[in-house]
Amino acid sequence: MNDDELAAQIAQLKVEDILVGTASTLASVAFAKLEAKDREQAKRAIDALATILTLLEDAGLKRDLGAALANLQVAYAAEV
Repeated sequence: MNDDELAAQIAQLKVEDILVGTASTLASVAFAKLEAKDREQAKRAIDALATILTLLEDAGLKRDLGAALANLQVAYAAEV
Protein backbone atom coordinates (compact mmCIF):
# COMPACT_ATOMS: atom_id res chain seq x y z
CA MET A 1 0.00 0.00 0.00
CA ASN A 2 1.44 3.33 -0.98
CA ASP A 3 0.99 6.69 0.75
CA ASP A 4 -1.80 7.79 -1.59
CA GLU A 5 -3.82 4.65 -0.92
CA LEU A 6 -3.32 5.01 2.81
CA ALA A 7 -4.38 8.66 2.68
CA ALA A 8 -7.50 7.69 0.72
CA GLN A 9 -8.41 5.03 3.29
CA ILE A 10 -7.91 7.46 6.16
CA ALA A 11 -10.09 10.04 4.40
CA GLN A 12 -12.91 7.47 4.32
CA LEU A 13 -12.90 7.02 8.09
CA LYS A 14 -15.64 8.64 10.15
CA VAL A 15 -14.54 10.27 13.39
CA GLU A 16 -17.62 8.82 15.11
CA ASP A 17 -16.40 5.29 14.30
CA ILE A 18 -12.97 6.04 15.75
CA LEU A 19 -14.53 7.50 18.90
CA VAL A 20 -16.80 4.48 19.37
CA GLY A 21 -13.89 2.08 18.90
CA THR A 22 -11.76 4.03 21.34
CA ALA A 23 -14.57 4.22 23.89
CA SER A 24 -15.13 0.48 23.65
CA THR A 25 -11.42 -0.18 24.12
CA LEU A 26 -11.26 2.15 27.11
CA ALA A 27 -14.20 0.38 28.74
CA SER A 28 -12.46 -2.99 28.30
CA VAL A 29 -9.19 -1.61 29.66
CA ALA A 30 -10.95 -0.03 32.65
CA PHE A 31 -12.65 -3.31 33.57
CA ALA A 32 -9.32 -5.15 33.26
CA LYS A 33 -7.51 -2.55 35.37
CA LEU A 34 -10.18 -2.76 38.07
CA GLU A 35 -9.86 -6.53 38.10
CA ALA A 36 -6.08 -6.16 38.42
CA LYS A 37 -6.58 -3.65 41.28
CA ASP A 38 -4.80 -0.94 39.28
CA ARG A 39 -7.08 1.85 40.48
CA GLU A 40 -5.05 4.72 39.04
CA GLN A 41 -5.14 3.35 35.49
CA ALA A 42 -8.77 2.31 35.88
CA LYS A 43 -9.71 5.86 36.88
CA ARG A 44 -7.84 7.33 33.91
CA ALA A 45 -9.65 4.98 31.51
CA ILE A 46 -13.02 5.74 33.14
CA ASP A 47 -12.43 9.50 32.95
CA ALA A 48 -11.33 9.26 29.31
CA LEU A 49 -14.41 7.20 28.47
CA ALA A 50 -16.65 9.78 30.13
CA THR A 51 -15.05 12.52 28.05
CA ILE A 52 -15.43 10.64 24.78
CA LEU A 53 -19.10 9.91 25.50
CA THR A 54 -19.82 13.64 25.40
CA LEU A 55 -18.60 13.69 21.79
CA LEU A 56 -20.72 10.81 20.46
CA GLU A 57 -23.68 11.62 18.24
CA ASP A 58 -25.36 8.20 17.95
CA ALA A 59 -27.93 8.05 20.78
CA GLY A 60 -28.00 4.25 20.90
CA LEU A 61 -24.25 3.89 21.14
CA LYS A 62 -24.11 6.72 23.64
CA ARG A 63 -26.72 4.92 25.78
CA ASP A 64 -24.93 1.57 25.59
CA LEU A 65 -21.50 2.97 26.34
CA GLY A 66 -23.05 5.18 29.02
CA ALA A 67 -24.36 2.05 30.73
CA ALA A 68 -20.86 0.56 30.62
CA LEU A 69 -19.50 3.80 32.08
CA ALA A 70 -22.05 3.69 34.91
CA ASN A 71 -21.09 0.09 35.70
CA LEU A 72 -17.42 1.05 35.72
CA GLN A 73 -18.05 4.00 38.00
CA VAL A 74 -19.94 1.79 40.47
CA ALA A 75 -17.23 -0.87 40.35
CA TYR A 76 -14.53 1.76 40.87
CA ALA A 77 -16.41 3.29 43.82
CA ALA A 78 -16.65 -0.16 45.39
CA GLU A 79 -12.86 -0.53 45.11
CA VAL A 80 -11.92 2.73 46.82
